[in-house]
Amino acid sequence: MPLPGPDIAQLASSGEASAPRTDASSASLSPVQTCDGLGIRAAMSAALAWLEQHADAINALNVFPVPDGDTGTNMVLTLRAALAEVNAIPTSAPREGYSSSLAAGAAMKAIAHGALMGARGNSGVILSQLLRGAAHTLEPHTEFTPKVLAEAFASARDMAYQGVMRPVEGTILTVAKEVAAATQRAARNENLDFRQFLAVAADAARHAVAATPTQLPVLAEAGVVDAGGQGLFIILEGVYRYLSGLGTESNGQLHRSVDLAALGTQEKYGYDTQMIIRGRGLDVAAIREALSSMGDSLLVVGDANTVKVHIHTDRPGDPLNYATRIGSVSDVVIENMQEQYQSFIANRAQESNIRPEKKLAIVAVSQGEGFRRVLESLGADVVVEGGQTMNPSVEELLAAAESAGSDSVILLPNNKNVILAAQHVQAMTKKSIAVVPTRTVPEGISALLALNYELDAAANAAAMAAACKQTQTIEIAVATRAANVNGCKVKEGQYIAILNTNLVAAADKPERAALKAFEALTPEDYEIVTIYWGQGASEAAAEHLGSVIRKRYPDLDVEIVEGGQPHYEYIIAVE
Repeated sequence: MPLPGPDIAQLASSGEASAPRTDASSASLSPVQTCDGLGIRAAMSAALAWLEQHADAINALNVFPVPDGDTGTNMVLTLRAALAEVNAIPTSAPREGYSSSLAAGAAMKAIAHGALMGARGNSGVILSQLLRGAAHTLEPHTEFTPKVLAEAFASARDMAYQGVMRPVEGTILTVAKEVAAATQRAARNENLDFRQFLAVAADAARHAVAATPTQLPVLAEAGVVDAGGQGLFIILEGVYRYLSGLGTESNGQLHRSVDLAALGTQEKYGYDTQMIIRGRGLDVAAIREALSSMGDSLLVVGDANTVKVHIHTDRPGDPLNYATRIGSVSDVVIENMQEQYQSFIANRAQESNIRPEKKLAIVAVSQGEGFRRVLESLGADVVVEGGQTMNPSVEELLAAAESAGSDSVILLPNNKNVILAAQHVQAMTKKSIAVVPTRTVPEGISALLALNYELDAAANAAAMAAACKQTQTIEIAVATRAANVNGCKVKEGQYIAILNTNLVAAADKPERAALKAFEALTPEDYEIVTIYWGQGASEAAAEHLGSVIRKRYPDLDVEIVEGGQPHYEYIIAVE
């Protein structure tokens, strides 16, 4: 019996959950042994409905107790974009055994494309890669069996791991890996139907999520599990519940989850190396894997005949030697980024403030009207509204880059959860896109201060990346719950200080929290402090905070600027 495709396919656009079936129990339902595109669409619609019911719970808690959890929201928006894409495919006339005809491969290809274009945040981007991997396996199939789906889960796992330069265990990646392993074992039983198969997948995900605190110490210390992994479990559980007639209304059992753990920062390499490899039967995945150990900022895109490579490496000869062994190499570009940066610093005092003809454009991400004005005044051509709780999608960042008035674009994500989405833009446009991995808006501002229109995009990106590392960012917010993170004990309602994305202090007043954060720095090494006050503060309160800092550190030059950002009372740049 094929996987059914009932009315729930139409519920995705409205966001409503399907009503539970009351006419059959899981034990009495007929076996489901094959699935076509309509079945995929119905199952994914159920997964979305179930995920929507739990999005707030996934958002509610973070490793840090701040009011900006957005993992659940990012995954919901990514999955909504995927469903919108597949729902737009017209189905042909009915045929025997089906209400209408939609091939599994066509449906899954549309889902993967929609997810990639709508991907938001790290969790959304990785979810899109999981769906893309599954689509790679299912694309040739009109319909498929649980055994083929097990292969798709394995392909999904591989694609997701390949999409992250330094995979971290204890995250959604680990959950995907455990699901793939469990379902591959289960697929050896040829009598297994989809309902039993999804039970195995959901159970493996549940156990993997529960184990994430044993793999990531920060989760264990905070007493939470990984939110991205929890989201994947909810998706699989939603499909299982749909197949079992349990419905997708919230059961209120999900209480704790956290943001996807940080994937780490990129190392600095000396040479920006680019090339095109031409040949026959080129394996893009194998090339990517071979080059991954040779450097960072790796981009490998193309097909069996032509592959474009971009990599930052200390030894440009290594990737070139590898490339010549597998094909012919052309359009080789090797640039010494450190040398360009040093030259830029040496000549900076002689530069004028007059911009020549535009050679490149800047796209920056931020929240708050004040921050927008600052970024635009420093040269940002397009400012994309987004940040915490509203990470812009790959499609939004792509549209911003396409609208920028130059074929060379530097993209400043200004949020650690936007970096991965920004990097996916590079392979989706004919424009030259450089992503400077800024984690905060103050880092983005420092990057813009290093902008030199006399240099090309590669040299500017290198200089901007170096400049943003000289800025320390302190964020002050009100704790949404009690927590113990990084050895810092927090009570609900206290002010917490986050230094460069790490929780370092908690206090009953914002001034005390800020001063504790300064103690984690060496203030004598810095000169300028800029306090950006947000929606939860006022200019008078910001001035008071500034006077407290001046009194403690009289050698620091303290400035007050309206940022207008939500969630964080103050964002403080220390330079």
